[in-house]
Order: sequence, then structure tokens, then C-alpha cells
Amino acid sequence: MAGTLNAPLAEAERPPAPPTVRVGRDTGGRHWPAAVAAAFTLAQLVLVRPTMGLGWDESVYVSQVSGHAPAAFFSAPRARGVTLLVAPVASWSSSTTLLRMFLALLSGLGLYLALRAWRGLFPAGVLGAAGALFATLWVTLFYGPQAMPNYWVALGALAGVGCFLRARADPGDRAALWGLAASAGLMAWMRPADAVWITLPLFAALMSGRGRRRPAPPLALAAGLASGAAEWIAEAYLAHGGPGARLADASAIQGGLGWNIAVLDQLRSLDGVALCRPCAGPVPDTWVVAWWFVLPLLAALGLAIAARARRTTPTLLPLACAATAGTPYLLMIGYAAPRFLLPMYALLVIPAADALVHLVTASSRKRRPVAATLVTLGLAGHLAVQYTVLAAAVDRTTSSHRDWARTAAELHRLGVRPPCTLTGHRATPIAFYAGCRSVQTHGHNANTTAADIERAARRQPTAALTTRREPPPGFARDWERHRGGRLSLYVAPAPGKAP
Repeated sequence: MAGTLNAPLAEAERPPAPPTVRVGRDTGGRHWPAAVAAAFTLAQLVLVRPTMGLGWDESVYVSQVSGHAPAAFFSAPRARGVTLLVAPVASWSSSTTLLRMFLALLSGLGLYLALRAWRGLFPAGVLGAAGALFATLWVTLFYGPQAMPNYWVALGALAGVGCFLRARADPGDRAALWGLAASAGLMAWMRPADAVWITLPLFAALMSGRGRRRPAPPLALAAGLASGAAEWIAEAYLAHGGPGARLADASAIQGGLGWNIAVLDQLRSLDGVALCRPCAGPVPDTWVVAWWFVLPLLAALGLAIAARARRTTPTLLPLACAATAGTPYLLMIGYAAPRFLLPMYALLVIPAADALVHLVTASSRKRRPVAATLVTLGLAGHLAVQYTVLAAAVDRTTSSHRDWARTAAELHRLGVRPPCTLTGHRATPIAFYAGCRSVQTHGHNANTTAADIERAARRQPTAALTTRREPPPGFARDWERHRGGRLSLYVAPAPGKAP
């Protein structure tokens, strides 16, 4: 009898269980993420021309596996993830169009898988809206089909946080654990430093409460980061004197990392500038940059809505990861590029989409048409702004890449054909277009000496590139001068021919 009376008291004295993330089934609108991913792929193929040539950084990554040109110098900040990503096409084909189409398809599939990682954490309609918000940003569309790492870091961050939440809610969910490891590996594979910043809140969550009693999620997260960064670490020891030295070299190339508020620099780059360095121009018009302020405000509203509904964790964690993802690029670097913040945007769109859906569906019957109209008008304006900036960015980039192609064609006409060597201004991308080796005697990409270039000129066609107002390097003063696009081309005498 006493045992029976004491049982309820024992139950009542137990401390309340910590709040959990509920993973449920949401069958309504389950095809929305797939539809958004398919539309995203199509939009890339239509709006970002597959014929747009490779950019400077792209030529470096692709040249590592391409038979079209010798491998360009691979500096300390870079990682090999993009090179391995493009290898299935670039290793046997020199077609930029084919490579762009491959990356567009792959980026659409990646977006779908990243959204799928959030199944049950948010309704499918919210996930579809989140995917649409992210996919319609000009910077997402612009870099989706490019051989650059930031979009893939963003997908890894989005999928990783979703898988993390699922794994914490259900320790027996092996798919979530594998997804967490794969997502962390993808981020570290592309940009190891970014992967560390993004996963800091995940490790903090694992160190608190019941996370310490579940070894599987931290092991999956750590294993993913280690496997993704393994090649970068090995290369650091082989070519840079260790990870610490490589990080120091990378910091020097990036102008020295430290306390530096770069918010205005990021704003200046929002009109389609690929790289704002130095970043001294004016801030674009308000209609161009408004979305940059609206997106975090919507995400904060999503957090308030989640707190009221007592489902804070699935909203708070991506916001925390978004904050750490943006920290180095908003507070620690002296220049800006819109692509740097893609992981932050990818993590903000989930709570932002939740807020938008809530504004429409939770309104009263009388106010619902008004709310729906306002949201629709806002989204229409958003699309107009993003398309305008995207079109200008694509036109500007395509034009500069065509200039490089014309310069390469002029070099071929002058007899500078593979095997050949280029040095000087814009030598890295133009060398890839021309099928030549690119070398530099100074700067971040220094990998040779003037004496080595003179020796190379006696064996194979060689040219030095400068701007119209820039004098040639000392070793090229007696070389024949030609014009190629906006550059001056100093072509060495043919091998075996007296200067």
C-alpha cells in the first residue's frame, strides 16, 4: 500500500524533461521542395548563360584537372573541393557550356537534398518557400552554375543543421547521422575555415544538456569535418609548413584577418560586383539593398513566432549558425564579395519563410486577403530587383570573359600556342583560355623568377601581359609589343631565334 502511495509522488518530483525537437510527417505539399529545385535549375540555364566563360578563380580550380591547360598556382586560401566537384566533366571536356549545365543540374539536386533534410521540422510549404527565397537571390542564381565553393558551403550548412536537429530528436535516425557527416564533410571539403565557423553553434549545442549523453551526433559531425579537411591539412604540411603556417599565409593574402567591420563593403557589392577590393564605391540605391535588411528581420520575426509556439530550437539553431557563418566576412575582413555570405542567407531563409507563411495563414479571414496581397507584392518586388541585378552581373561578367578569350585568340595569332607561358596582368585566366602555363614573379601568386621566365622563353612561346599604361617587366623590355583587347602583349622572340 505504501509503495502504491509513494509512486505518484516520485513521478511528481522528477524534473521536467528538456524540450525536444519533434520530427513528424508532413504529407501536404511534399513536392514543393522538388518543384523549387527544378525551377532553380531551369532559371540558371536560362538567366545565367551556360556560354559565359570561366572566371579567374574558376580557371584556377578547373585547371587542376583539365587537359586544356597546365594547372595554375594554387594559393593557400583555396581548397580542392571545387576541383573534385568539376572533375567528372572537366577531366575529359574543355566545354564551358557543358560544365555549366552539369553544375546547374547538380546545384538544383543539391538544393532539393538540403531542403529534404528539414522534413518534419517545418511544413513542406515552409520549406518550399524557403527554397524559393534562397533560389531567387541573384547571388544564388549567379553562383549556382559556377565552379566556386560558396554555394556548396551554403548547401552543406543548410543540410547539416537540418540533419543535426533530426539526429538530436531521434538518436536512431541513421540517415540523419550520415547526412550530418556528409554535410560537414562537404563544407570542409570546400572551405575548411567556413565549416568551423558554421559548426560552432552545433558543437555548443552538443556540449549542453542531454547532447553530452549522445555520442553519435558529435562523432558524426567531427568525422565529417575531419574527412573533408584531410586533404587540405595534408597539403598544408606538404606545401606550407603546416596548418598554422597555411592559415597565416591565407590571412596575409586576404589582407590580414582581424577586427574590421565590413558591413558597408558588403552593401557596396550588392549591385552585382563579383569582388569589391578595394571597396570604396557608393552604396547602391535603397531598392537594390533593401532585401539585405528585410531577410534578417523576417528571420527574427520567425524566431518570435517560434518562441510563442514553444518550438524555438529548429528556428534558433539556424539563426545561430547564420550569425557565425557571417562573422568573419562582416567583422574580420577588409573587402567584400556577395558570394561570401551565401551560407548565411541559406540559413536565414528557413525562419524567414516560416514568418511569411505564418503572416498569410494565421491572419483572420478578413485580414488574410490583405496579408496575402502585401506578401505577394513584396515578393514581386523582390523578384524584380534580383532579376535586374542578375542580368547586369551576367552581362558584365560575360563581357569581361569574352575580352579574355579575344586576348587568348590574339596570342594564338601571334604564335603563342601551347606549350606556352604567360605572365603579368590577368595572366592566370587568360593563360587558361590560351592553354598556356601562368607564372608570376611577385604578388600572392608568385611561383617563379624572372630568370626562369627568360629560360622558358628560349624553349617555348612566352608573353608578358600589362595594362596599356603599365611598363613591361625588365626581362620583356626588348620583346615585341602588340595590342590584345585592353592589354599590351609583349611577345618573346620565337624559341631559337635571336632577340
